[in-house]
Amino acid sequence: MNPTTWAALLGAIAFEVVGTTLLQKSEQFSRLWPTLGLAVCYLTAFYLLSLALRQIPVGLAYAIWSGLGVVAIATIGVVLFKQKLDLPAIAGLGLIVTGVLVINLFSKSVSH
Repeated sequence: MNPTTWAALLGAIAFEVVGTTLLQKSEQFSRLWPTLGLAVCYLTAFYLLSLALRQIPVGLAYAIWSGLGVVAIATIGVVLFKQKLDLPAIAGLGLIVTGVLVINLFSKSVSH
């Protein structure tokens, strides 16, 4: 698979994570700049995801996108927003990472 496809998917994940972080900072869309930033980030994320879908099946691309996004935003929640994760939350995040690895390493649905 083309490295540009994976770069587009990783870019989509990054923009979605930044957009979600800005969603927290927008305070229910009451702050202009975080609100505008999240809109730009989400639009960019979906555009990049659409580019990745040229070569990655939608179900797999979305599984990778959402799985890595969940882990990244949970990490940002802990670091930036001082949110706490209990043991079941950490175990669940570990299962998400394991699922993404299984898909990428062992699935014949993803062309390597």
